[in-house]
Amino acid sequence: MKLHIPSIDSLVRPVLGRPARMDLRGRTALVTGAAQGIGFATARNLVGRGARVVLVDVDRSLLDQAAGSLGVENAVGVEADVRDRAAMAEAVARAVAHFGRLDIVVANAGVTPVPATIRSMDLDDFDRVMAINAVGVVNTLKPALDQVIRHGGHVTVVSSVAAFAPGVGAAAYGASKAAVEQIGRALRIELGITEATAGVAYFGVVDTALVHQAFDADPLGREVNAMLPLPMRRRIRPEEAAQVLVQGIENRAPRTIAPKSWEPYLLMREVVNRTLDDRLRTSRTIQDLMRAIENRLDSANR
Repeated sequence: MKLHIPSIDSLVRPVLGRPARMDLRGRTALVTGAAQGIGFATARNLVGRGARVVLVDVDRSLLDQAAGSLGVENAVGVEADVRDRAAMAEAVARAVAHFGRLDIVVANAGVTPVPATIRSMDLDDFDRVMAINAVGVVNTLKPALDQVIRHGGHVTVVSSVAAFAPGVGAAAYGASKAAVEQIGRALRIELGITEATAGVAYFGVVDTALVHQAFDADPLGREVNAMLPLPMRRRIRPEEAAQVLVQGIENRAPRTIAPKSWEPYLLMREVVNRTLDDRLRTSRTIQDLMRAIENRLDSANR
């Protein structure tokens, strides 16, 4: 007999209720990291549902190509680095000037570092990951919130299953995504005194350039990827991630997750994590992997 595991939202909805569904037609969204991957797929999905989109990215050539493919009446590209607070404030101002309003923010920009232990990591790389993945989310949200509140809109911050799964060789990334999760949860509560809402999107392995760089192009990254249980190792396309994310915006969902195979873990993470961290800590395989990661650093420093 197949075990039916209820979704997290189905458990929460009867207790807390749900704000009215959002019609995306005529709404304006700002999406960071929007020149490719999940960001661009999200922008395209939003346009397909009648929204207009401001695409923010650091890659000017890819940004122009992405915005142009969506049509000048639907999209505009703004070159900005989420680490630059003045640039992000200007991006929001340009969104409002161009489309007259801003209803939706998708804080998606992020980077993935090479596998490293805390002892072996380059601290400049740690600072870069935190600055883009976590602080960059706040830099994106802060100047946009007045508009989102005024129009009863919605904010989605893009976290990761790394926020609650063991960070094997990826403490910087996991820490940054855990921070994003807490930012999104706090914001949803804070917006409870308004008509606006916020939610957190968790993704497993999405077939993007970042994943190819972190997992496929790095021998130790491939080992980390191979250790994931098969259902969790399954990759989804950026379009699949975007579909779930945009449906979450329409439903003003407090959380969305893809692929669905990660949902039971999210639901039961405290039960799982109480024993998993200790088991991984004493696993010979994990210990060998940690040594290999640190040995690479030692070799590079010789």
